[in-house]
Amino acid sequence: MSYSQFTIDQIKSEFGIILSEQVGFFSTIPEASYSEFLAETLDYNIPLALAINSEKSRSELIVMPILIEIRKQFINRIALFSGKDFTVDTQRGLNGVCDFLISQSSEQLIIEAPIVTLVEAKNDNIESGLGQCMAEMIAAQVFNQQKGKNIPRIYGVVTTGSLWKFMQLEDQIITIDLNEYFLGNVGKVIGILRSFIGMDEN
Repeated sequence: MSYSQFTIDQIKSEFGIILSEQVGFFSTIPEASYSEFLAETLDYNIPLALAINSEKSRSELIVMPILIEIRKQFINRIALFSGKDFTVDTQRGLNGVCDFLISQSSEQLIIEAPIVTLVEAKNDNIESGLGQCMAEMIAAQVFNQQKGKNIPRIYGVVTTGSLWKFMQLEDQIITIDLNEYFLGNVGKVIGILRSFIGMDEN
C-alpha cells in the first residue's frame, strides 16, 4: 500500500484518527502580500495551465510558483520538495512519493522537519486527494516523532491549482476546513500557507 491508495475510512480505522469537519477553520487567517513577479507569473501561467488542463501543467505553472514565492518570503529558511520519496513505515503503508513537502529546516538535500504536505487532486477532483494527503500528514507526524522534532501540528493541502483545501493534524485529530479557497484570492492562499510554516521571515 502507498499514500495514494488510502481512503478517509482507512485513515480513521487504521490510525485511530478522529476527523473534525469545520466550516471556515482557517478563514480568519489574514491575506498576505506577494511579489509583483508572482502576480505577473500567475497572470500569464493560469490561462495556459487551465487550457492545457493536466495535473502536470497545474503543478508546474500554478502550484510551484506559489511555493517558490513562499520560500523566497522566508529567505530560503524553509525547504521545498517536489516528487520526493518519503518512505516512513512500509508496514503501515506510509510510503510513496509526495507531490510536495515543505520543511521547517533549510536543509534542501534531505527531508529534515516536514510541516506541510501538499497533494494535487486527480482529475480536477479535490475530494480525491484527501485520503492521500491525510496519510502523508500522519507520515510527517511519525517522521518528526522518530527524529525527536517537536512539531505539534502538521498541515495538509489538497489543490486542483484553482481550488485549495486545508487540513490540520494535531495528536490524533485531523481538522478539515470544509471551505474551498480560490486562486482568485491568492493572497489568502499564501497567508494560510505562511501561517502553517509558523516562522517569522524577519
